[in-house]
Amino acid sequence: MPADKEFIPLNIAILTVSDSRTLETDTSGQLLVDRLTDAGHKLADRALLPDDRAVLTEQFRKWIADDHIQVVISTGGTGLTGRDITPEVLTPLFDKEIPGFGELFRMVSFKFIGTSTLQSRALGGIANGTYLFALPGSTGACKDGWDNILNEQLDARHGPCNFVGIMGRLKEQ
Repeated sequence: MPADKEFIPLNIAILTVSDSRTLETDTSGQLLVDRLTDAGHKLADRALLPDDRAVLTEQFRKWIADDHIQVVISTGGTGLTGRDITPEVLTPLFDKEIPGFGELFRMVSFKFIGTSTLQSRALGGIANGTYLFALPGSTGACKDGWDNILNEQLDARHGPCNFVGIMGRLKEQ
C-alpha cells in the first residue's frame, strides 16, 4: 500500500438473505462484519431478511437513500433455485452495473470450487452513489469475495485505482 495515501473508513451495511438462518447462525454475515471492522470500516447497519422480493427491495431502497451508507454487501439469494432472487431485486435498482465484479468473483471462486462457481450469480452495481454487492450465501464465498476483491477495492490506499477514489464522482451528471 502506498505510504502517501490514508485509509478512509467506509460505512458498510450487511444484509443476509435467508429463509433459514438467524443472526446467531448467520456465519456468512458475521464473517463480513468481522472482516469489514477488522479492516477499519464501520458497520452502518445489519439485517437478515427472507427471500421475499418486496421486503428485500424495501431494505435495499432504504439503504440506497441513506447518504450515511456508502456500501451495501448482501450474502445469499444468488443461486439458481426459484427462491434465489437477490440479482432480480438488485438489478432494477442499479444506476450502473459493475459487470467485472461478478466475473472476477467467479474467477476467484473457480480456484476453490472449480466449475461449481457457475451456480453463483454474484454481482455489483451502483445506485444513488452507493456501491451494492451481492455475494453467495456460503461463508467460503463471502471470505473469497471480501479477501480477494472487496478488501482491496474498498481501501483508498490500493492502486492503481479503487472504488473509494471515485466515490465523490458517482452522482455526477
